[in-house]
Amino acid sequence: MDFIPACNPLYTWDADKKGRVTVHVVNKGFYNWIAQKVFKRPRISHIVLDEYGSFVWRQMDGTRNVHEISKLVSAQFGKEAEPVVQRLVKYIQILYQNKFIGYVKEK
Repeated sequence: MDFIPACNPLYTWDADKKGRVTVHVVNKGFYNWIAQKVFKRPRISHIVLDEYGSFVWRQMDGTRNVHEISKLVSAQFGKEAEPVVQRLVKYIQILYQNKFIGYVKEK
């Protein structure tokens, strides 16, 4: 709960009018190059986050820890987000495993 997540600066992102975040991932490397040439895979993948994921993504600015973000999610979505802590921790773990975020040292 004391970890401070921050978005990976290697990936750009933007938000649409509804506030949904789209993360842009450039597919680099030899195997991605082959996939782009042979299988017509895109050079840039666009990952669109849902309402909850977009809200959490915008809160991960490198200053708030997981506990503070969970309070903000509870305030924003109320009972719809329950169980907040378990869902948030799992979501952040997935983002970390896929290198979309990293952790900042404590304040």
